[in-house]
Amino acid sequence: MAYFLAKTDPETYSIEDFIREKRTTWDGVTNPLAARHISTMAKGDIVFLYHSMGDSAVVGLAKVDSAPRLDPKNPKSWVVDMKFVSRLDPPTSLRVIKDSGLFPTFDLVRNSRLSTMPCPDDFVEWLRTRYPKAKI
Repeated sequence: MAYFLAKTDPETYSIEDFIREKRTTWDGVTNPLAARHISTMAKGDIVFLYHSMGDSAVVGLAKVDSAPRLDPKNPKSWVVDMKFVSRLDPPTSLRVIKDSGLFPTFDLVRNSRLSTMPCPDDFVEWLRTRYPKAKI
């Protein structure tokens, strides 16, 4: 199983939208590197949902629920189905992540504009300690 972080602008698709819908197709990714990361996802992988506007923060968990496939609206991109797992409360802000000083090579810290990225193991373990009841 692999771990990823996927960003969304909450005005476009929020954690509340995902909670209500329970499933979504993760699409609209145009950056070639981010799309490549989606193409490596597998059913059962865990995705940390991240709100990228306002109080930028990790806000929830999802599980990949399909194999990746080419985006029918953009043949240069990939999509994957995800199902909602849980909200992470309180959210973990980008400021807290950066201020920890623990993840200087993580793309979220180094290249914060990338919309989808794999998560390093130490970041996943760190979040497990922050949310011991979550199914991470």
